[in-house]
Amino acid sequence: MNSCFIISLCLSFSFSFFFINIFSTEAAPKYLFHACPNTTLFTPNSTFQSNLHTLLSSLSSAAINNTSGFATATAGQNPPERAYGLFLCRGDLNSTSCSRCVAAEKRDILQRCPNQRVSAIWYDQCMLRYSNWSILSAMERSPDQVLYDVRNVTNPTRFTQLLVETLNDISMRASAGRLGKKVAAVEANFTTSQKLYTLAQCTPDLTASDCLKCLQFRIANLPQGKEGGRLLAPSCNLRYELYPFYNASALPLPAPPPPASAPPPPPPVTGAEVKCESNIFTVIITVVALSVIPTVVFLFLAWCFSRRNSTKRRAVVQGDQTGLTKITNSESMLYDLANIQAATNNFSQRNKLGEGGFGEVFLGTLLNGLLIAVKRLSQSSKQGAEEFKNEVMLLSKLQHRNVVQLLGFCVEGEEKVLVYEFVQNKSLDYFLSDPEKRRHLDWSTRYNILCGIARGICYLHEDSRIRIIHRDLKSSNILLDGEMNPKISDFGMARIFGVDQTLAITERNAGTYGYMSPEYAMHGQFSVKSDVYSFGVLLLELVIGKKNSFFNQADSGEGIACYAWKNWRDGTPLAVLDPAIGDAYSRDEVVRCLKLGLLCAQEDPNGRPTMTDIVLELSSHRVTLELPQQLAFFLNRTERPMEELDSNESINTSITTQYHSLGRNFSDHQ
Repeated sequence: MNSCFIISLCLSFSFSFFFINIFSTEAAPKYLFHACPNTTLFTPNSTFQSNLHTLLSSLSSAAINNTSGFATATAGQNPPERAYGLFLCRGDLNSTSCSRCVAAEKRDILQRCPNQRVSAIWYDQCMLRYSNWSILSAMERSPDQVLYDVRNVTNPTRFTQLLVETLNDISMRASAGRLGKKVAAVEANFTTSQKLYTLAQCTPDLTASDCLKCLQFRIANLPQGKEGGRLLAPSCNLRYELYPFYNASALPLPAPPPPASAPPPPPPVTGAEVKCESNIFTVIITVVALSVIPTVVFLFLAWCFSRRNSTKRRAVVQGDQTGLTKITNSESMLYDLANIQAATNNFSQRNKLGEGGFGEVFLGTLLNGLLIAVKRLSQSSKQGAEEFKNEVMLLSKLQHRNVVQLLGFCVEGEEKVLVYEFVQNKSLDYFLSDPEKRRHLDWSTRYNILCGIARGICYLHEDSRIRIIHRDLKSSNILLDGEMNPKISDFGMARIFGVDQTLAITERNAGTYGYMSPEYAMHGQFSVKSDVYSFGVLLLELVIGKKNSFFNQADSGEGIACYAWKNWRDGTPLAVLDPAIGDAYSRDEVVRCLKLGLLCAQEDPNGRPTMTDIVLELSSHRVTLELPQQLAFFLNRTERPMEELDSNESINTSITTQYHSLGRNFSDHQ
């Protein structure tokens, strides 16, 4: 009789798993997120469109009978018409489910990202992406998306500690890889009745080092006080829940240790068991009936619950007075205040990096060791609140190596916080303001910084999904990373332009004196050429080794552009070169930079080059630009010179400046 019970129990579990597997694998793949991160479109019936259709067909075919859950493909000959693509299925999927998911993404992606050369789409079980530039074996962490369960855990401190430890462990396991897959799953006991289930995965074309970097960087972005969350990125993904969401037996887990001894022989079959086998058909019918009904009910309830929570998981901060609830995909960037306070030692003064009109900036260290820069908004700054909203809305849409990366933000109570990547070498202003530190900037380093700034501004003006006018480009807003690569920061003053828009007028100017173009300072007119003027001032500062404010405060009251122009006019352009550079420089590059700086500083916006021309001139020297004309924008010595605010201030401070060409006072309040 005991044997009959054991057989019934085994069959019950077997049939339950069988029916659950049927229902779960037959369910249609569920869309989660897509990204079309650039504005480079292909035209209908173009070569790239033909290559893209060939690529997607190849990927869909590669998913059939694919046991690795990963494949890459290319179509066409040369970029930008060549198409590169790949797909990645969750590590526990069988080939049938993987193929079905990839086929759904193939149909869906062209509808969600029409005419885009660079696109990616995520379903609950797979990811597919393509580009007109090679994405194979390249670690990419953005664009990304975070989904989370809005329910809070009962013991957040214990849970956060357990989650971080488990995710760090699982990252190591996944990066090591096994059986051609970079995937791992780990379970951990949270309470006596609850387990934490985690899964991490990278595309197998990554090195172990890149996989680990991708996963550990993104651990910081996961919500750590919620009952569940997942992060979707091009090269890696993470997920955790308080219920099993994967088939552990289908994952490539480490091999079990060898048995200590041979297993004992099976017991002999008794007459009772023979009698039990004669009733096996009855047992099977009973077990099937008892298994199917509760299984169907359970799956139906789970489906209803999942649909109810799917809406909640995309909820963002409610009741925010500054309009942050309208930020697109802002849930992917939300940080808990408790985690930020822990990272900065509760905003300790020992962690303070700087201070401006908006508030203070602190160095922070997340639990996974990632260094961050935390900008804490001053509660008394109304202007800062608008800057905060503007910066989140803009930087959440931008991805470029020369634009500082916004990792996330926090809005809880009166606290408003921005979280950035930490940039080790502070700002360009930090070096230009100190004669000793300026000696670390040799000519090669300065030229690379100029090229990087130019590429970043060109991206904002021409290549990002939205056209952006920064309006506050200055040396203190150019950050330098560990390799002295520049990153444009502080987008609180920035404005979005329409595709065909060339000019805008404002009665509330914003920016910093000394970097503002004449038409913007005097008439409130700003355009891409306003940023070009600011870039010209930055360029001259790097070449000359002094800030514009140094010349404004001198007895002559002339700006840095006037100083450079006089030497250009007199045929002595190299006389302005910073002595700290020494003799190791290229004369042609110095002269080219001075020429560009003076062209950018022309009073007439139409006389200034575009950032595209500037990038080409700095990188390949293929552009033939006109020689600069005499600057028509001067100040009388008897008049008060145009002033530059402190590097951390903006023009919301009341400052009056007189312009010779207008002979009138100009003051502004943001």
